[in-house]
Amino acid sequence: MASITQDMRYRLSLIRYAEKYGVSKAAIKYKTNRQYIYRWKNRYDGSWDSLRDRSRHPHSHPNQHTSKEIKLIRDMRRRNPHAGLVVF
Repeated sequence: MASITQDMRYRLSLIRYAEKYGVSKAAIKYKTNRQYIYRWKNRYDGSWDSLRDRSRHPHSHPNQHTSKEIKLIRDMRRRNPHAGLVVF
């Protein structure tokens, strides 16, 4: 079971205050900017999981090999196990 972190509680209280008094007053009270509040208000769907931090890890790399290239490399390594990188 995932735990509810202190950041998630902070974001929920921020959203509730912003809904009650407005985004500008919430930004002043919580010493943050309005864009931050709008971001979390848009992401919040009523569940705790929506307030959780998302991964910032890239999902792909622009220079990674395609599946056809990987298959070609594996086939060449299988056919020529003693060949060096220069051959490839």
